[in-house]
Amino acid sequence: MAPEMASSPIDSSSSPLVTILSKRTILPDSPSAMPDLKLSVSDLPMLSCHYIQKGLFFPKPNIPMSSLVSLLVSSLSRALTIIPAFAGRFTTYPDGRIFISCNDAGVDFYHATAPRLSLASLLPPSSDVPKPINNLFPMDSTISYQGHFHPLAAFQLTELGDGAIFIGCAVSHALVDGTSFWHFFNTWAELCRGGSPKLPDFRRNYFGNSKAVLRFASSAGPEVTFPVDAPVRERIFHFSADAVRLLKSKANRYQNSPKLSLIPGQEAEICGKQIHDLRTNTKGSEISSFQSLCALIWQAVTRARKWLPSNYMTTFRMAVNCRHRIEPRVSPMYFGNAIQSTPTRAKVDEVTGKDLRWVAGLLHASVLAHGDAAIRQVITDWEAAPKCFPLGNPDGTVINMGSSNRFPMYEGNDFGWGRPLAVRSGKANKFDGKMSAFPGREGDGSVDIEMCLAPETMAALLLDEEFMGFVSD
Repeated sequence: MAPEMASSPIDSSSSPLVTILSKRTILPDSPSAMPDLKLSVSDLPMLSCHYIQKGLFFPKPNIPMSSLVSLLVSSLSRALTIIPAFAGRFTTYPDGRIFISCNDAGVDFYHATAPRLSLASLLPPSSDVPKPINNLFPMDSTISYQGHFHPLAAFQLTELGDGAIFIGCAVSHALVDGTSFWHFFNTWAELCRGGSPKLPDFRRNYFGNSKAVLRFASSAGPEVTFPVDAPVRERIFHFSADAVRLLKSKANRYQNSPKLSLIPGQEAEICGKQIHDLRTNTKGSEISSFQSLCALIWQAVTRARKWLPSNYMTTFRMAVNCRHRIEPRVSPMYFGNAIQSTPTRAKVDEVTGKDLRWVAGLLHASVLAHGDAAIRQVITDWEAAPKCFPLGNPDGTVINMGSSNRFPMYEGNDFGWGRPLAVRSGKANKFDGKMSAFPGREGDGSVDIEMCLAPETMAALLLDEEFMGFVSD
């Protein structure tokens, strides 16, 4: 049986749709011998961000709920032994440096029930994301710095009225980026179904020798850098593999190339040939599928922000994984944050007036240029003036694209009773212009984009025929 503290009932009066049946603290099943891990120059800026909140819907399990809870708890305990940092706490040394103390303090595990909610009510097609999804996550509004005083991670299993379940996770963003977050999720699932997961790399070799210290005026730590109560609408837009291929072909072909249309099957064959030809002839200069999709989004959202003057500068920020971009490279399994945000800027009339190829080319150039020298310059600039990452959209002209359609959200997350049905996030770190990329469940190159936009911008976007022509249910 997994090491844990006693379960306790929870007052759930603040969430009438979700009742917390129990809360328990899960400890690693073996004591940790891991030394303290220093937060890197990529971890520290995330201390002002909310905990990451991501989770997965699953079909109804084929085992009794009591057995399922025991299985999840025991495999979670074993996962904490493999990745003991999750069960630790942040600690600030006298000189101001912040470390992860792998002290086996444990994580929180909640068991909840939501008899009035179902897959149909929480995953409606062609609709905004229902607000009750936010109740499926623990540690709402917790700021990452608070990992000094609270668990660095918490998990919630919620039974829905139709028998389906949701597993929601909240993890300090100063502990992990998306790569390490999903590695832990995959590790938990692998152990639950009896497998042997890959081990993370805990070496602090991503600028681990930096002497920079991020100091705070108060022992309570920082606040988030964006207004948390600003109204936004949230929606998931699905782009089929055919639509993504078509966008990539449009972004990479010359102006006089023949026009393509979204005829199922036909465009896949045409686009596939064009993309193969480009790969053969361009040797790395090819604009990627995701950059092409982002160009479509940048154009459409800028059009939908009708109040923007034509000479305003707009910015598209894209999170990039630096593990393979620095020299020498760090392991793909590096544990922690190893990300930076690449900004691409252009005037409103350029983004809306130029064609997709031009806008996608800007994004492609930014990502291509973000190699070892650029990464090191960002680090040097930050070390000269350490600060938290300014997450937000203060002037209403920014798009922030996070997460990745390459993360193994469906792949590797079968706990033993079927692949996930859908991925969703909580309300953490959301504001006008915040977007997240998820892989399509089909696993064929389709992409889901979670968009948070001001209500009037979302309303205009839904009327944009050019954009909606690439969207499918």
